[in-house]
Order: sequence, then structure tokens, then C-alpha cells
Amino acid sequence: MTRALSLRDNATAPAPAEAAPRSSFVPPLVAGLLVAGVLVYIQVADLDAIEARSLAFGELLVRLGEHVRLVIVSTLVVVALGVPLGILLSRPAAGPLQPPVLAVANAGQAIPSIGILVLLALLYDVGFAMAVISLVVYALLPVLRNTMVGLRHVDRSIIDAARGMGMGSRRILFTVELPLAVPVMLAGIRVALILNVGVATLATYTDAGGLGDLIERGIVFYRMPILLSGCLLTIALALLVDWLAGVAETRLRPRGL
Repeated sequence: MTRALSLRDNATAPAPAEAAPRSSFVPPLVAGLLVAGVLVYIQVADLDAIEARSLAFGELLVRLGEHVRLVIVSTLVVVALGVPLGILLSRPAAGPLQPPVLAVANAGQAIPSIGILVLLALLYDVGFAMAVISLVVYALLPVLRNTMVGLRHVDRSIIDAARGMGMGSRRILFTVELPLAVPVMLAGIRVALILNVGVATLATYTDAGGLGDLIERGIVFYRMPILLSGCLLTIALALLVDWLAGVAETRLRPRGL
């Protein structure tokens, strides 16, 4: 009798909440170790005047702030353009517009990012705005395509059921289609975010600053400490941003999907 009750209690007891996988904390840990290693190296290394000036703590903060600003602004613009455009192109009436728009978006990612930067600098001007435009052109495709794919793969029977309940097209879009497409859309935004972190290092060639300034300065002046510090800080930022994007993707995913 006692054993039977025990087995019944175990069968009906709620399963414990799944703990967060330890691997999810590896990227921020590695990023923190990289940053700490760079700071320790700067303190103990025998730096000349150029290296000391380029690797001063205040200078590093300025370059990091410029890089983060480039990534945030360009990603927000990409989302503001890519998501509404993807929704529009996913509508049946916009079928004829899909091939030319996707062709332009594909071309934007196929062209080397440095080519876009140089072309905009020659045709218009250098600076922060030109760097943001080039980042938007380069990172638009993942958000646009994932928005369209996410909406296209919503089960048609669910849409028909919502229509049978008397919902209009707009209500179905915002209450049924978009919530179900959110996981795929978030994956595209995450890809665009990581692309922008890497490509933003080239913004130094349009005088937009960022961690690319350190890399470019290390190459031009042949200063390995500057080059190594710029590369490691960029890697640390990419790992941290990817981890934060993954956390946001998990938290924003609708329950049950």
C-alpha cells in the first residue's frame, strides 16, 4: 500500500523547473575573460607612446561606445525597415513585388561591406550616417527574409479558423500570424545584430569610429598590442551581444512555441 501511494505521488507530482544550461553562461564568461585579459595586458606590457595613447582606458571606452552606438542604431533601422517590408511582401497582393525587392536585398548582402562603405563615401560623404546606411544595406536581408518565411509558414488551418470566427485580415495578422512568426523573426534579427557587430569594424574607413579604429591603427603603425587589443575587444563584444540576443529571443518567444 505504501509503495503504491509513493508511486502514485511520483507520477502525479509536477516536474521540477528545468535549470538553465550551464553552456548558456559560457559566452559572457569568455567575453569577460577577454576584456580582463586585455586590460591586464595593457597594464603590464611595455608600451611606447603611440600604444599607450591608443590603449588608454578613456580611449577604449570612447571606441567601444562608438561601436555599440553604430550597432544599436543600424539594427533598429534594419528592424524598422525589414519587419514592415517583410509583412507587406508576405501578403498575397504583393506577390509581384517579391522578386525585385529580394533581388535588391540579396545584392546588398552579396556586395562586400567595404565596397558599400567606400561607394557611399565617394558618392556622398563620410561619417556616422554613411556607416549606418551601409550596415543597414548589409544586414537587411536576414530580417526581411525571416519575416516573410515566418509568416508564410503559419498553419493555414489556424488562419482559416480565425477567419471563421469572424476576424478580419488585420486582426488575424496581429493576433495570430505575427505571434506565431515571432521565433523565426527573432532569429533573423539576431543574425542581423551579429552581422552589424562585425561589419561595424569597417566603419573606421568612413570616419565613424568604433573598435575598428584600433585595428586599423595597429595595422598602419604596425603596433601589435593595438591590433591585438582591438581584435580581442571586438570578439568579446560579439560574444556578449550574441548571448544577450539569445536571452532576449528566449524571453520574447511566445509561450508554447
